[in-house]
Amino acid sequence: MASAIVLVGGIIASIEAPALVRNKMTRELWIFAVVLAIAVAISVLHALRIPLPNPLDWITAVYKPVSDFIFGTVE
Repeated sequence: MASAIVLVGGIIASIEAPALVRNKMTRELWIFAVVLAIAVAISVLHALRIPLPNPLDWITAVYKPVSDFIFGTVE
């Protein structure tokens, strides 16, 4: 399954990248490559059933101290 994900990522890159190179859109090509690489990596990790961190946990960790401070001043 992981190899199929990488293969599909390669097919997507081979379809999209030539037009970006031909039009000399280097910034867009770099952004496309980075986003595609991140997406393929996350998809492969998910296919291999490797636990991935939940972004909501990160948001909670950032806002929890602020929330505690605000509720502490209100009480």
